[in-house]
Amino acid sequence: MFQQLANFLSIITIGMCFVLKIPQILNLLCAKSADQISVVGLLLEVTSYTVMASYNFTNSYSLLSYLEYPVILVQEYILIFLVLKYLNKINTSSILISVLYIIISISLATQLIPKVILTILVSFCTPISFSSKILQLLTIFRAKNADTVSPITWFISAFTNLTRVFTIWMDSADVLLLGNFIISVILSSSIMLSAIYYRRNQVKQD
Repeated sequence: MFQQLANFLSIITIGMCFVLKIPQILNLLCAKSADQISVVGLLLEVTSYTVMASYNFTNSYSLLSYLEYPVILVQEYILIFLVLKYLNKINTSSILISVLYIIISISLATQLIPKVILTILVSFCTPISFSSKILQLLTIFRAKNADTVSPITWFISAFTNLTRVFTIWMDSADVLLLGNFIISVILSSSIMLSAIYYRRNQVKQD
């Protein structure tokens, strides 16, 4: 029974992740600005998602337990491109970093980089994920504005991370993964609430 519930939640999680970053992408396209978005935070997110996807893949975990990672990564690439575009930061350096990222990602997934290193990197994913969300929170607090931050995106993030706590516990009970998801639930919820707070304040001022 619990396993069937875990599979059902996995399907819901993956389905929601197909649209996770879409509200944020649409916000950027409408505003044509990325002033309240943390570039460093996005890059840390991509790093975390890439390592976690590679870790699950190389450990041959159930595809349903991590399919959202490649789905989110595609959206994250689009989001980073738009943020860099609106901040006028698409240059030679950003292109070279992108190429280096692709090489490292392929090496992790194919185990050209030893699996023991990947396991070590996973232990850093929790602080990396923590840092990326803290940076996004700080960016909102400093701007005292969240017009380009989508509360819907962060609600979906919090919800899907919460469902993953249960599905990972049922599938592998991997402590590293569980810790990462629990912290992500707390911080994604914090960003969502901060975005709602500043958006409401903006409406009152208008």
